[in-house]
Order: sequence, then C-alpha cells, then structure tokens
Amino acid sequence: MVKKINWGIIGCGAVTEVKSGPAFNMVRNSSLVAVMRRNAEKARDYAARHNVPYWYDDAAQLINDANVNAIYIATPPSSHEEYTLKAIKAGKPVYVEKPMALNYASAKRMVIAAKENNIKLSVAHYRRGQPYFNKLKELINNKIIGDVRTVQLDFYKKLLSDEELNLSGNKWRVNAEVSGGGLFHDLAPHQIDLMYYFFGEAESVKSVSLNQSKTYNADDIVAGNILFKNGIVFNGTWCFNCSKSDEKDICKIVGSDGSISFSVFHEQKIVIHKNNSEEIISFTPPRHVQQPMIEKVVEFFLDGDTNPCSAEEGAEVMRLLDLFTGK
Repeated sequence: MVKKINWGIIGCGAVTEVKSGPAFNMVRNSSLVAVMRRNAEKARDYAARHNVPYWYDDAAQLINDANVNAIYIATPPSSHEEYTLKAIKAGKPVYVEKPMALNYASAKRMVIAAKENNIKLSVAHYRRGQPYFNKLKELINNKIIGDVRTVQLDFYKKLLSDEELNLSGNKWRVNAEVSGGGLFHDLAPHQIDLMYYFFGEAESVKSVSLNQSKTYNADDIVAGNILFKNGIVFNGTWCFNCSKSDEKDICKIVGSDGSISFSVFHEQKIVIHKNNSEEIISFTPPRHVQQPMIEKVVEFFLDGDTNPCSAEEGAEVMRLLDLFTGK
C-alpha cells in the first residue's frame, strides 16, 4: 500500500512556480521528486531552485522514473491527453491541469482510459479546495438567500495589445490548436466548474460565441445561459476585447430571500444582501493557491478520501465549454 505520494511534474512552467509546485512539498505525505520540461536548461534550473532531486527533458523518462508514483500534468491543454494516457499506461495516478483537454471528445477518452485501467485521475479545478469558494457553496446549500433563482456572471478583460500577444505566456493561450480556444478556454473553466460545483448538472445550454476584434485567431466574446436540472438559470458574458476602464469580474446569485455577490479571480469577498442589510465575509487567498486542492488529491490517491474533482466532472466542464463555443 502506498503511504506517500512522490510527484513528478510534466511542464514545470510559470503556473508551477508559486501556484502549485511548492505546495507538493508542503502537504502531508507528499513530496516533489522530479520535474520535466522540453528545455533541459530550464528544467535543470527549476529543479535547482526548488530543491527537486531529478529533472528531465523527456516526459517518458519522468513517467517511467521508479521514484515517481504520481504525475502532475501542467503543460498546455494540447498535450494533456497524450501525457495522461501515457501515465495511465504506466499505472500512475494523474492530477491534470484545467482545462482538462482541448475538447470534450479528448476529455472523454481520458475518462475511459482511467476507468478501464483502474487508475485515479483528478482535474485541477483548484478553487474547489479553497475556503472562500466552499463558504459560498455552504451559504447556497444552507439557503441563506432562500432558493436560488438566477445567477449572473460578467467577466470583462481589456483587449491584449500586440506586445502582450507576443509574450510567450499569452501566445499559446490564444492559439486554439494549443489551448482549445482563446482566453475563454483559459479562464472560463474555473467559473463554469464553480457553477457546476454549486448547482449540479445542466439541462441545456444556449450561447453565442464569436471573434469580434479579429486580434487573434480565436473567439474573444462568449455569452450564453445554462438551465440547470434543478431549475436555476445561469447567464454569463465573457468579453476579452473591452477597454481597461470597463474590466469587471462579478458574479451575482439571486435567491428568493436575497442575493450573494462575489469575484472569482480578484478580491475574495462575499457580499450578502438580505432584508435591506449587507454582510461582508472576507478571505485571504492561500499563497500557493492549489495547496488546499493538492491536499485533497493526495488524500484521494492514498485512499483516504473521495476525488475532489473527478475525470467525469472535468469532462462535463469540457462539454459545457464546447456547447458555449458551438463546437
């Protein structure tokens, strides 16, 4: 029986520097023992700075390293399926970044492979682990604002300049062949997963998605609604071509007895409006934002808890993304 998770990271890029990488050594019964990046010098540098014993420039070598018994895949979405299937073939559980894959079809293949080989697979919708978002779920479940009627999400970001588009961290995000779409595919998975986490299964989706600015070869505005099976109606608008002064990140849940407003990506502040009064509940985000989720994944991999975000749930988010963008 495995008593400790020894992680190997495939794709030790920017997302792993603070958000996730250090957390693997801060969680009980967990250790980061190997990293991989195609650029050998960058892999060596990451390992040296983070005190990681082994580094590779070939994913197969990391996957087959006997010191590694679990794989974290933090590459762009275009290679998530490939590396997940290889890790599953090697008999090692996988924690894969969001979005889970390029599309629902790819995610579904990952689900099937994990199930057929009896290998554990979790998806890094890490906001599920944070106290802030779990407090929101608790408020909803306890009907603090009564029965939820509607949810309105407005997420506006300024149009990227030519200089910003040329940054390596942005190039792949607006390349649909690598990311699955534009900035919607990079950011909306967090929000759509939260709606699924809060409200359950979707009955139907209606949407419009288009490339308004023609700045890059992917849609930069998406709008639509979800009718959940419990009768709750979600409306969302994602605009990635507005001015800096019009940026916003607000989600408002309206119930029969009041409303809750919050931000997904910015200040962790819950505002409850009820009975002509306002209550504010504030949280401080963890320094390593994935640490609470990694704790839950480690417990799951060690057979101590349930899967905090299953492959099936990750695939459902991909299905909803595809429906929003008309794929």
